[in-house]
Amino acid sequence: MSDKPHNSEASAAPKAPLRLAAYATALTGGSAASMVVEIAAGRLIAPYVGMSLYTWTAIIAVVLGGLSVGHWIGGRLAAPGVDRAGLSRRTGIAFLGAALTTLGALPVLHWAAVVVLPMGLSPLLAIITVTTLAFVAPSLAAGVVSPLLTKMAIDERPHDAGRILGRMYALGAAGAIAGTLLAGFLFIGWVGSRGTIFATAGVYVALSAGFLLVRPVRKAVPVAAAGVLLAVGIAAWGSQTRAFETPCNVETSYYCIRVDDFAPMTGRSSAVMVIDHMAHGVNDRAAPELLYSQYLQFVDEVTRRRHRGPRLSAYFIGGGAFTLPRAWQAAYPQLDALVAEIDPGVTQAAVDRLWFSPDERVQVEAADGRLLLQSLPAVPQFDVVFGDAFHDFTIPAHLVTREFHDAIAARLNPGGTYVMNVVESRENPEFLRALVKTLYLSFKTVEVWLEHEDAKSTGRVTYVVLAGSTPLPTYRMDSTFGIERLWWRVPEAAFGPLDAAPILTDDYAPVDRLMTHVTLDAALVD
Repeated sequence: MSDKPHNSEASAAPKAPLRLAAYATALTGGSAASMVVEIAAGRLIAPYVGMSLYTWTAIIAVVLGGLSVGHWIGGRLAAPGVDRAGLSRRTGIAFLGAALTTLGALPVLHWAAVVVLPMGLSPLLAIITVTTLAFVAPSLAAGVVSPLLTKMAIDERPHDAGRILGRMYALGAAGAIAGTLLAGFLFIGWVGSRGTIFATAGVYVALSAGFLLVRPVRKAVPVAAAGVLLAVGIAAWGSQTRAFETPCNVETSYYCIRVDDFAPMTGRSSAVMVIDHMAHGVNDRAAPELLYSQYLQFVDEVTRRRHRGPRLSAYFIGGGAFTLPRAWQAAYPQLDALVAEIDPGVTQAAVDRLWFSPDERVQVEAADGRLLLQSLPAVPQFDVVFGDAFHDFTIPAHLVTREFHDAIAARLNPGGTYVMNVVESRENPEFLRALVKTLYLSFKTVEVWLEHEDAKSTGRVTYVVLAGSTPLPTYRMDSTFGIERLWWRVPEAAFGPLDAAPILTDDYAPVDRLMTHVTLDAALVD
């Protein structure tokens, strides 16, 4: 009896390293692609539900859930009796499924937003539902691949199974890391979230072709034909619903930015900036001092009453539509303003589409509002510090802590004012109580104001909070310029005792927990 290997085994042996390299490459590429989709998902859902801790938590949970189910299915498909050709075809089909579901995520997301968001669900439940409908299928299909590739790799060297298994796990993790970095730092800012999805689907198609085109090739023809038909159907659906078109005028690494004509609402030449899903200011082309946002008009009213001369020094935490800097350019000939707007794309959109014209009186820095402020000398230099960096119920924790308030107080001129807007519940503003309590540690006076219509509301409202050394001498303020409005100072007793509220610090600022009542209550959805 001869110990020599059969000819088929001998000819296959030199190809084993090539196949192992192919399996490793496919696993790395597939893992990277799945993470690219995860990061792109955050940008894709932002125009519908915003971007917050809740959206990212939902996305991560949905993707991990899909991958887990996919891994289980892939393990079932990698049965002991399936030969290499069968495993390759199953891998190719899984990659093709990942391509189709990734492409299909765009029209599914559009459909889910149209159907789910008007249902009146709580913001949190709406985020989870929309995310699941759009992105669980691409993750599931991508998850099927890993067990199949690992099984084929182990079959090549069954005597070295442990080393092969560890290598495949490591390559999967490395691919996931690479995909995360590439999506976040390169692809989305370069080709946009939809372009990233198209490119990822193309990568999946290429990987699918590599595994489907094994002998006998004829078995791949029905699969390829079905894939083409499904792709055509998805393309038709996406084109009909315009799901493949970006809703953004500009998509940056931070936001989806859109500027819409607001003239139908005002009867004047005006435009509104929408960042992700939320309007961030309306600018009037001919009258910069005409302020349509009631909280901006209130800040303007307070400032005009306290600073009647031609001089004003101001620091803005967030630029948005640059509505107030633009208004104060017209109102204060000797304005000295510094705006911290972290996204240069927001600033450019305001210049290009909202008639904002930076000059020597308004300096704009692409920086975080806290970091820029703390880089300035800790000496009085601003009459007004305006915090306008909050997005809906998403509140950057580092901008509401005692340490940051101390930094602001140190840079306010005598009689200066720190003012911010807070979107909260009218009946149980838990975060507002914590914020007011914290502000009292840095400022002598803290006031909370509401516009007249908001004061009558029982839902979600926009509070304006003033902090400084001198209170306003009234509990009622009528507008003296622009749109006729009325604001009321809210007595502290009206929003509950401060004793039980936590003090917000850099070490402990449970902002998201304090805003849970807003995210879980469907009645507080605008």
